[in-house]
Amino acid sequence: MDSPGFESHDHTACIRDGVASVDAFCRSEGLQFTPVRRRVLEILLQGHRALGAYDILDILRQEGLGSQPPVAYRALDFLVKHGFAHKIERLNAFVACAHPGESHSPAFLICRKCDKVAEAEADPARGMLGQSAERAGFQIERAVVEAEGLCPNCHEGASA
Repeated sequence: MDSPGFESHDHTACIRDGVASVDAFCRSEGLQFTPVRRRVLEILLQGHRALGAYDILDILRQEGLGSQPPVAYRALDFLVKHGFAHKIERLNAFVACAHPGESHSPAFLICRKCDKVAEAEADPARGMLGQSAERAGFQIERAVVEAEGLCPNCHEGASA
């Protein structure tokens, strides 16, 4: 499962394809993909960075799309609920899903220097966490895996 978080790619196509994928899903499921929801998704897709709700609200405010926190939070809640975005718990921020519409257990690789986020595939129920849970008689329903470090670009810059 490839994710465009750290490697070079056609960013314009990334945004276009991401929005088109969500738009198609919403049409097929009868969901309202409003202009504000669309714009919030575009904002999240623009830099592959985790953004807080107030960062997003500042952009929406500048563009005349809303100035009250509920505007951003409602759009983010919709995107997260339907798997189009994820909440990065450690940062209390949001990132666009790299694989909308696919069933997956994401893990997040967060660069502590540039704030870029790459989404990786994880299945905590099958790894060591799953084994520990099984021994304890615990059934995992949801797990958040977040790793913080340096992305390839920042790591190269630090060692140069």
